Amino acid sequence: MLKNHFSIKTMVCLSFALLLQMRGVAQSAQLLLNEPVDLSKDFKDYLNTYFLADSLTQFDPQTGVGTVKWRRARYTPAHAFNYTQHGLDPTKQNEFPAAEYAADPILPFSIEFVSAKTVRVKMNTGTIAQKPESSLMLVNDPLSKIKDWQYTKTKNGHEYKSAFGTVTITTSPWGIEFRDKNGNLLTKTYHSSDNKGFCRNMPFCFVRRAADYSRSVGAVFELSPDEKIYGCGESFSAFNKYGQKVNLYTCDPNGVETNGMYKPVPFFMSSRGYGMFMHTSTPITCDFGNSYGATNALMIGDESLDLFIFMGEPKDILDEYTNLTGKAPMPPLWSFGLWMSRITYFSEADGRNVAAKLRANNIPTDVLHFDTGWFETDWQCDYEFAKSRFPDAQKMISDLKRDGFRTCLWQLPYFVPKNKLFKEITEGGLHVKNAKGNVPFEDAVLDFTNPKTVDWYRNKIGGLLKMGVSAIKVDFGEAAPYNGIYANGRTGFYEHNLYPLRYNKIVSELTKEINNEHIIWARSTWAGSQRYPLHWGGDAESSNMGMQAELRGGLSLGLSGFSFWSHDIGGFTKRTPENLYRRWLPFGALSSHTRCHGQPPKEPWDYGAEFQNYFRNVIDLRYKLMPYVYAQSKQASEKGLPMVRALFVEFPQDKGAWLIDNEYLFGSDILVAPIFEEGKKQREVYLPQGQWIDFQTGKSYSGGWHTIEAGGIEGIIMVRDGAIIPQMKVAQSTKDLDWTAIDLVAYTKNTEAKGWICLPSDNVLRGVSVSKKGKVWTVNAAGFANPAIFKVKNMDETTR
Repeated sequence: MLKNHFSIKTMVCLSFALLLQMRGVAQSAQLLLNEPVDLSKDFKDYLNTYFLADSLTQFDPQTGVGTVKWRRARYTPAHAFNYTQHGLDPTKQNEFPAAEYAADPILPFSIEFVSAKTVRVKMNTGTIAQKPESSLMLVNDPLSKIKDWQYTKTKNGHEYKSAFGTVTITTSPWGIEFRDKNGNLLTKTYHSSDNKGFCRNMPFCFVRRAADYSRSVGAVFELSPDEKIYGCGESFSAFNKYGQKVNLYTCDPNGVETNGMYKPVPFFMSSRGYGMFMHTSTPITCDFGNSYGATNALMIGDESLDLFIFMGEPKDILDEYTNLTGKAPMPPLWSFGLWMSRITYFSEADGRNVAAKLRANNIPTDVLHFDTGWFETDWQCDYEFAKSRFPDAQKMISDLKRDGFRTCLWQLPYFVPKNKLFKEITEGGLHVKNAKGNVPFEDAVLDFTNPKTVDWYRNKIGGLLKMGVSAIKVDFGEAAPYNGIYANGRTGFYEHNLYPLRYNKIVSELTKEINNEHIIWARSTWAGSQRYPLHWGGDAESSNMGMQAELRGGLSLGLSGFSFWSHDIGGFTKRTPENLYRRWLPFGALSSHTRCHGQPPKEPWDYGAEFQNYFRNVIDLRYKLMPYVYAQSKQASEKGLPMVRALFVEFPQDKGAWLIDNEYLFGSDILVAPIFEEGKKQREVYLPQGQWIDFQTGKSYSGGWHTIEAGGIEGIIMVRDGAIIPQMKVAQSTKDLDWTAIDLVAYTKNTEAKGWICLPSDNVLRGVSVSKKGKVWTVNAAGFANPAIFKVKNMDETTR
């Protein structure tokens, strides 16, 4: 009886221990397939062991290389006045034999000076057995430019100073402090001794999980009063990320009103004058003052820390970040015209009919997109036109191009078992595998780390491009198996987030190789994907809130290094109500790229003659502004700036500009305030410092809050006083635009204005200015071979 009692008791204990172990494994695991991973749970687990950055044990100031001691700790509960909280306390070593393992390990640390504005911090949490492959996220591995920094030994550490800021490393406790050129604190690492309150919050540390001894870094920094955080990719949640917990993990959020992201980017910038890039492809959870208001805890899945810190104003930070990860090359001129689409055109007859009606109704258009229905079976991607519905696809593409229409085709990297290519993919080992070597999901997902897969895929896409297709829609890409095994030997923990970057890269580079143009139409991204334009905002809800969330996402993506971005005008999910379509259309026409797409109908004639006339009027404006759009896009491409631009990028000293998330700058000189509510003809608009001119009425406004009425175009469009907005005569396709007759329209109440021109003939960005004496305008167009192409107009001559 005693024996049986002992056995039952032992089994209960073992079962409880197993349950605890399973709990440890599941902390950062997914309960649902491909839901975002939240790493914060691993940093608050009683089973795990934590190592807190303690002191600098060795450092060479000439190389920036040294070592840091990490103090061992564990989570323990503390109870007072009927409330239990927990925190990290020192703990003893749990390894045997103890002499063979370090209780408080001393591990490598280095600081590199990439430029006078950029610093790189690296830390290891254990042995690095092999040199990693070259990073896909970086254009190249930057060299240290320590000569740009002046070194000084301090009483408790080391100080480096450049023309733009100061970096101080303290010895005990270990820490790094960043200050601007005026000595103002930007941020600093957070040590347990920095805690000023009763809440036992997490300091700079790394975690070792009890379940498998894997390690992840918790890089914790101090936040300052009134600090605001922006970026993190195409985030649809509140624009200012302070107070939020943001999971950087690519997923399909099924719309734009959730916390999930098609396009997470491990980069953010602060209103204090710094930015950070977490150079990793693992899941990341950023706690921007969510758990504790005074700290920014970056919980990075990687076992090593590789962190870039940038100093300066928003434009400086974006320029430095995109110097590292790449700037968006200039897409072709035709891509800036209207893209007409729906889900979906099913036949050659559909395509030809829509193209003919667009021309018959004088609606300028440059691209016709065929979505999921060009295969024999809808959604079943096999890279072949359905012969039953496309009798001569190649001739159709050629005919459309002759008439000024480029062709774009949808596809995806997932293959259902009924797809005729499924067997070829699985038998050829072209898919991502599970631990047993089989297919992890029901679908086979192409493994882009496998050179054989890349060759196979390039052959399929290349065949379409050689037929005359101009752009490939690079859809999906967010569901690469998190627990999959990839051909390069890594798991989805490191490859899931990198999948969109590999996917974007393959199609973009192949398009450049065959068509000599930088153009794709992609949904998912990671850091570096901006090198492969362009991307659109996913499947927005066809609603007022969907429209506003889409703008927040675009603004945030623009603050993450992406110059070019578009969205489905009117939303994707339902038939667009006419009132919503009217208000969304100016937002779409005044974005870097313009596409009508979603549930049918999207063609303007299906909404009646009055709406079609309105639609034509808005799209005419887009084509009329093409010299402005093209020049501003060129500047954005060169500087790493977004075309859909947060106000504070141009006005960093205007405190009000940092609060605005429902307006944007279209390039540098046009401000757009969409109308988000049905029945509204006016709205409150914040104008940054200076003078502004209503594009539709010519009325002038000073900086600050104003109630402004919309004109014939249902949105508020303002122009910065002193700007030239170059314009031209409308054509039905960009191929027919006349670049030898450009109007330099001066929006000013004074006598001078300036702007930019980039002619497609040479793609060189040049400044242009005009000045007025009496009633005569003079053009300064130095550098242009034929200044006679320009004619000056005052804004009063073009006010709509």
